[in-house]
Amino acid sequence: MDVEPVTPVAPRPVGRTVFSQTWSRLTFLHWAVEPAAVAPFLPADTRPDTLDGRTYVGLIPFLMRDIGAWGGPALPYVGSFCETNVRLYSVDDHGRRGVVFVSLDASRLAAVVAARRGPGLPYLWSRMRYAERPGDPDGRHGADGTRVTYTCRRRWPGPRGASSRVRVLVRGAVEPGPLEHFLTARWGLHLSDRTGRTRYWPNQHPRWPLHDADVLDLDDGLLAAAGFPGLADRPPDSVLHSPGVDVVFGPRLPAG
Repeated sequence: MDVEPVTPVAPRPVGRTVFSQTWSRLTFLHWAVEPAAVAPFLPADTRPDTLDGRTYVGLIPFLMRDIGAWGGPALPYVGSFCETNVRLYSVDDHGRRGVVFVSLDASRLAAVVAARRGPGLPYLWSRMRYAERPGDPDGRHGADGTRVTYTCRRRWPGPRGASSRVRVLVRGAVEPGPLEHFLTARWGLHLSDRTGRTRYWPNQHPRWPLHDADVLDLDDGLLAAAGFPGLADRPPDSVLHSPGVDVVFGPRLPAG
């Protein structure tokens, strides 16, 4: 089986639009791990995707905006919220690279219920906030840039009280290399449907605009709650930020 190359733009059209949405103000924090550490979390017909023999666990807080369905307008209120996901990287039997979500915390209960009952995504309801301010008052990282803070405390279904606080200093734009593309240029997700079959859900969006970022504060329990205890005790191996992209998802496809 040939694995598709990592490309900065989608390698194929998604077909008709099932969902549209905007991913905004994202921070990508990633830790390198051995593939065996993530393999038990992946659905059938997929395996860990690797770069130079390592795979990654990602913690990605961001703002979800303007969810729409079947090409229709964005849903008011329910279609916009704060989100933080814990994700892994996968390859299916067709050689398609994707992501696997271990958990997705969101601040909108209606969206959580709809995502759990519909596609079966592991969404959880949390109290969440996003804030940004100019500069770094501590002076440790210079005065330039923008301070961005994400906070999360889980409400339902649990573990109740699992929390995360991420504060980063966003700097200038960067030209992505192989690692940056591997971590961000993902053109679908793998998930198990209600029958237990693994599906590939393709997406399409413009090339990511990426910025360098420094971690100012990281106090995270979502990684441990997802099954990766101790990972947040060491600094992430990659930290990136993006102002965001507009995204469309097509119909789900078999993974095996």
